[in-house]
Amino acid sequence: MSIDLLRHGDTGQRSYRGQLDDALTDLGWTQLRASVEGHEWDRVVASSMSRCARFATELAERRGLPLRLDPRLAEYHFGDWQGVPIEDIAEKDGDALGRFWADPVAHPPPGAETFEAFQTRLAAALADVAREAAEARVLVVTHGGAIRLLRCMAEDRGFGDMAGIDVPHASLHPILWV
Repeated sequence: MSIDLLRHGDTGQRSYRGQLDDALTDLGWTQLRASVEGHEWDRVVASSMSRCARFATELAERRGLPLRLDPRLAEYHFGDWQGVPIEDIAEKDGDALGRFWADPVAHPPPGAETFEAFQTRLAAALADVAREAAEARVLVVTHGGAIRLLRCMAEDRGFGDMAGIDVPHASLHPILWV
């Protein structure tokens, strides 16, 4: 079994988008199509948000692969910060932003999804992927925050490391999930 996490491509937005359902830009489509060239999978699972689901659907149809959309793979809900440019948050509430980056569990954004809920839904989604996959190679198309959290869990890292994990648009991240 192998699981590759793929972050969606560019949406043209420069803020915590969270669970806002943004479409991919032309650049985002180009990034994703380039990132999967030369890679093979047996199945595709994706966040049901359009910036993931639309590409996953295209890829699965083009390659004749089974596809499952899973809403549990959605991005973190950033509460009051969702859709607000990070520069604005830094200017108005820089201390809170710094605390969030240092310890997202203890210092979530105001009105945000609890970190425990985020972790629980992502862990359950990946456990199902691993169970379904058995001996398969699975591509999971999801979001930057989700990939950071899943990597921390899979690599036994503290959640304070999330801000330091580089997850560019359309980047692949192989993980071992047990």
